Amino acid sequence: MSPPDLLLLAAVFVPLALALAAAVPAVRRRPGVLLIAAPLPGLVAALAVPLGQSVLVVPPPFRLTLALDLPGAVLLGGAALLWLAAGAYAVSYLKNDPERGAFSIWWLLTLAGSFAVFLVADVASFYLAYAMVSFAAYGLVAHDDTAAARRAGKVYLALTVLGEALLIAAFVMLASNATAANPLIRDAVAGLAEAPWTGAILALLLVGFTMKMGLFPLHVWMPLAHGVAPVPGSAVLSGIVVKAGVIGLIRFLPGGAPWFDWGVGLLAAGLFTAFYGVAIGLTQRHPKRVLAYSTVSQMGVVAAVLGAGLKDGDAAVAALAAFYALSHMLLKGAMFLTVGVAAATSRARLAPVLAVAAVLGLSLAGLPFTGGALAKYAAKGLVGDGLAGILLALSAGGTTVLMARYVLLLLDVAKGAGEAPVARGLTVPWAALSVVAVLLPFALFTPVTGTSLAVLLSLDTLIKGLWPVALGLAAAALIYQSPPRFVELPPGDILVAARPLMALFRRIRDGAVLLDTVLKRWSTAALALVMLALVLAYVMAEAALPPPFTP
Repeated sequence: MSPPDLLLLAAVFVPLALALAAAVPAVRRRPGVLLIAAPLPGLVAALAVPLGQSVLVVPPPFRLTLALDLPGAVLLGGAALLWLAAGAYAVSYLKNDPERGAFSIWWLLTLAGSFAVFLVADVASFYLAYAMVSFAAYGLVAHDDTAAARRAGKVYLALTVLGEALLIAAFVMLASNATAANPLIRDAVAGLAEAPWTGAILALLLVGFTMKMGLFPLHVWMPLAHGVAPVPGSAVLSGIVVKAGVIGLIRFLPGGAPWFDWGVGLLAAGLFTAFYGVAIGLTQRHPKRVLAYSTVSQMGVVAAVLGAGLKDGDAAVAALAAFYALSHMLLKGAMFLTVGVAAATSRARLAPVLAVAAVLGLSLAGLPFTGGALAKYAAKGLVGDGLAGILLALSAGGTTVLMARYVLLLLDVAKGAGEAPVARGLTVPWAALSVVAVLLPFALFTPVTGTSLAVLLSLDTLIKGLWPVALGLAAAALIYQSPPRFVELPPGDILVAARPLMALFRRIRDGAVLLDTVLKRWSTAALALVMLALVLAYVMAEAALPPPFTP
């Protein structure tokens, strides 16, 4: 094998080997080495492996193929940077947690799955990688083992199982058209237009992947999970785990030709989710839950971008959606780490933390001369300047208002007094990731989009990027000058609204159990058997009679 092949293998199998090694108590007692070393092969692979490189790890018919393309390299590199910063942060954050060893195992398994899902190129291996990142993340959600964490874990697990079931059905139908037992993803998708169940396959793919992304109404796991997970766990859940759904849509949605109706549907669902996440996020009273609903909103923007590309058959959508997802990945990871830093900082020392949080939030909203502005520009180019483009710009204004609420809520989590400085194990990874989140898109913009950075200095581009942020800041100033009494909607909002339906479901379930109990009695079962025999005899007799005579 060549060195690039070995790097692709190391990106997936080194974290997996470290996760297995962490099962040994002596190894598990040194989580710092594990959490910091695990993402390094993925980072090196994203930087050093040539695009288009592939390696066949297991030959057909089983086939395990790893390959690196532009969307995969962008997301792999960004994920490696976030795993590295969040891992270093977690070492300090969880140093007194007696369950930090178990947390490390879940962390490494999730890391290995997230790297694999960006690299695998065949259908079966993608499903295995997707299942690994999905199920392993449960350990990050339910780590604290409180009642709220257990509930969030149950909801997350239930939706994960449902999503996996939908996707495996889609993959089986998709692969049934291919000649190979386990086809490459590109070969399976190439035959989608001729598949006998095209509509069903696309519907299953969209529901399965957007459930992981958190599109309405499948978003309910996200605010529940982020509200209870440890801070570094929330950073990777929001920054990386949801991107498994993004890469799934990038890999499996057909490209090269317009699919107008499906594209319009995904575009509309994404735009609605973008506004819904902002509206519900404004009612939240904890910064982590505000960030969770912000992720719901931002994944709506990514879905809208992918929908616009699907509608027009634009082949550039894969790289541009990955670029936007990279920006969100790093910014949101840094903002979650900010919550932990603010919680460990006295109010007297909080001003620099709030300043960094404000810069990160404005970048997410698309303030010109920040990395987030580049992501917004890339997205706007696909969506266009029509109604969808205007709505996308207005959603950026909503994001600005939401980020203002996030910054103000950081005051509530800061410790009241005390002059002890925050541990360097928290501040150094947080500061490094914040700088990378704002600046890295500048280095990647031209290689990914093919557009010169000079275009961003035009007056038209600056105005289009500035007015939504200015509108959002003005709205935030008006709102918080006379703060309204927000009625906080519980995390998982529509689950609360569905409680009457759940009560009805429980009554139906209890009635079915009672009926089953009655039918199991010997007397009832015997009577039912006799009645069934009589009905069967009657039907057979009717069938045996000659047809009526017709003169």
